[in-house]
Amino acid sequence: MPLLPGAEPFRRDGGEVGVLVCHGFTGSPQSVRPWAAYLADQGLTVSLPLLPGHGTRWQDLQITTWQDWYAEVDRELRALTERCTSVFVCGLSMGGALALRLAAKHGDAISGVAVVNPANKVHDAAGPLLPVLRHLVRTTKGLTSDIAKPGAEEVGYDRVPLHAAHSVRRFFQQVDSELPAVTQPLLVMTSPQDHVVPPADSERILSRVSSTDVRQTLLERSFHVATLDHDAEQIFRETFAFITRLAPHARADAASEGTAASGGA
Repeated sequence: MPLLPGAEPFRRDGGEVGVLVCHGFTGSPQSVRPWAAYLADQGLTVSLPLLPGHGTRWQDLQITTWQDWYAEVDRELRALTERCTSVFVCGLSMGGALALRLAAKHGDAISGVAVVNPANKVHDAAGPLLPVLRHLVRTTKGLTSDIAKPGAEEVGYDRVPLHAAHSVRRFFQQVDSELPAVTQPLLVMTSPQDHVVPPADSERILSRVSSTDVRQTLLERSFHVATLDHDAEQIFRETFAFITRLAPHARADAASEGTAASGGA
């Protein structure tokens, strides 16, 4: 099945600090590619996988579950840990939930977590009915392109298959129960005006994790897909600052990347 434009996975080898970036539910790597590319441009080794069932057509998502999505990012994380001395995980929306579960499960193998508008719950009133409703109705309206910036668009599905919605709801419940196992330094970037994931999800996550090195930043000018919105550059800079504070050798990788770029100019 052909991929949607921009839905291709992104990988770039760099220095000894690795970053795994996770996209959200019904979205694709396109929504977080600028984030991944910025970090790669700083000399980091970056992996941004395409989650199973995403980036093609909604019918492909219908037959996948959260276990499929998590297995993909878990594989990518293991590959990064084999190559890099320090590894960070990042994610947008459900990708943030994936990143948090990786942190809960992998412990010291992960040096830090940075998430943007992380999802923790399905807030739709029909959520509790999904176990039954998914057998009666195939899809509901899509969630993509909640962006304040004019002209910016997210590549994703215009329909949400209810079998997958039921699975993501169960996934959020699973992650919520595991949040106390998250002990790594945590950067949470939250849009007060988010029409997909309310700021209450960020607050819930912050109240549940066991991390002691925690920072929250508000993205005042952006909606849900803040990585494509007005505050995107702020996200990129703060993520890199977070990483270099915890893994100072990342700055050496960035310096090497800059020297290489200058030499090739």
